[in-house]
Order: sequence, then structure tokens, then C-alpha cells
Amino acid sequence: MIRRSLALAALAIAFPALAQEAPAGIEITAPGPQGSLAGTLLDPDPGAPLVLIVPGSGPTDRDGNNRYGVAGGPYRQLAEGLAKRGVATLRIDKRGMFGSRAAVADGNHVTIADYAADVRAWIEIARKRTGRSCIWLGGHSEGGLVVLAAAQQPEGVCGVVLVAAAGRPLAAIMRAQFRANPANAPLLEPLLSLVDTLESGKHADTAAMPPPLPALFPDAVQDFLIDQFRYDPVKLAASLKVSLLVTQGDRDIQIGVSDARALAGARSGTGLAIVPGMTHALRIAASEERMASIATYGDASLPVAPALVDAIAGFVEKR
Repeated sequence: MIRRSLALAALAIAFPALAQEAPAGIEITAPGPQGSLAGTLLDPDPGAPLVLIVPGSGPTDRDGNNRYGVAGGPYRQLAEGLAKRGVATLRIDKRGMFGSRAAVADGNHVTIADYAADVRAWIEIARKRTGRSCIWLGGHSEGGLVVLAAAQQPEGVCGVVLVAAAGRPLAAIMRAQFRANPANAPLLEPLLSLVDTLESGKHADTAAMPPPLPALFPDAVQDFLIDQFRYDPVKLAASLKVSLLVTQGDRDIQIGVSDARALAGARSGTGLAIVPGMTHALRIAASEERMASIATYGDASLPVAPALVDAIAGFVEKR
């Protein structure tokens, strides 16, 4: 069972329109470590930019849905919005999950470097399949860290687009999220102690944790968190050799505008787009209230923020 995102989900909560319809997607595969990785290519124009959409944390599928409350396919909506602008996309399932479950025996037994290697495999397949000389890497949330790591090798990469990506190491993000949710008050001390232990590179003793923390932080989850805690996204952004756009909603209760500004400030020439009203689910919240933001996660009737589509399309089309 893939459980890595449960902690964040449970404790953190974690147009200029053209007339044509978006074309149907094409299923394609890339080689994984033990079996195939799976994705959906939406390519309205062979001469247009192509954006690889890399999912966020835990059991989030290529459409952007997960069993912890995100519905309506925000990544699929984003791909369709970009297609109407003539921008191609390739959205993928992570190794060990959904269509890519055959790629590895245990979807929890992964590292950021593993995910970055899979992105490199997708770059090669996408270039061969479509004839493009390079593709854009678009990462949402945890996917932002993955594409920053993958783009340290710039071959075949046009540039990077970050969507609601952390501008701090994960340990700092988790501490802030745990403190921000009033419901975590009874568990705050053991939660912060847990983060300290994992940040030091050690496993926390689940037997000593109060419920429901043992179920939320099993050993498999802890291995991945320990690995992810080692990365500083701002340092990765600073060392990029390709173009970078940072996008962020100002009603996101998981990642803040300050994270976006930190990433954008890491290197000169970086684009920054703050999308008014947008939440971590890439949709517009009705108000600034926390529950209004959370409501956008599962409301399939809400479209992706049009300004996000505009920002991404405008950026990749100019390069």
C-alpha cells in the first residue's frame, strides 16, 4: 500500500479560450527499473512546446487525483487547458503506482534520485516519440523537487516550470504545516519530535508514538522522508542551467508565496507568477478561509485556474 502522502494529507489539510477541443490523449510507456512506466501524451501540435507534468506526493495519479480527497483531475484539466493553447503535455504515473506499478515491486521503496531517473527516461522517450529536441519539465508540489533534481542534467531539457513547489527543505515545510493546522494541537509535540528525528537521518520509534501517528509514519514512509529531507530546493534552483518559471497560488495552505519568492530569487532571470486565489489543488478558492481552500481539492466542478494556464503557456511559447 502506498502511504507516503497520508501524513501530509491528513495533517496538513494536503480563459483565453480557443474554439478547438483538446485532442484525445495517447498512452505511451517508458522503461522503468523492473517494468514499464506509463503516461498520457496530449499533443495538439507537433511543432508546439511539450511539457512533462510530474505529480506531487504520495498516491497521486497522472490526472492529479488521489484517495485522500483530490478529485476531478487537476493535472488532466491543466493538460487540456494547455492543449487549447496549442501546448503539448505528457502526464505520468510515478514508479510503483497506477499504470507504472510494474516498474518496481514496492512503490514506497524509492528516492528522489529514483524519480529523477524516471524523468530522464521520459525525456528520452518523449524526444524520440515526438521528434522534439527538448521538452519542458513541469513539477507540482513534490514533483517540483523531482524536476529540479532531474534538470541538473540539462540535456534534452528546454526549461523547468514549478507549480506550488516548496522553497524550503521538507522538514521545514512539515513543521510549518503541522503548526498551522489547529487540529494537530494535541499531537504537535510528538509530530515535531518525529520531524527532528527523521531530519537527523534516523528512524523514529513508531511504538512510542500516540495514535494515529504509527499508521501515518511506518518505516517505509520514514525511509523516503529521510531521503527527501536531504534536499534544498533553492540550492537546486540556483544551479540550474536552463530557464525557470515559478508559479504559486496565494490561497495555498500547504506551500506559501514566500516559497515561490525564495525559488525565484535563487537565480537571475527566473520568471515568477503569483496566481490570485489559487490553492494547492490548482483551483480558485471562494475565500481566504482555510476550509474554502480545502474544498477545492475534491470539487470536480472547478476548473484549473486560468491564470496558471496562461502563465505556463506564455512562458514556454516564448522560449
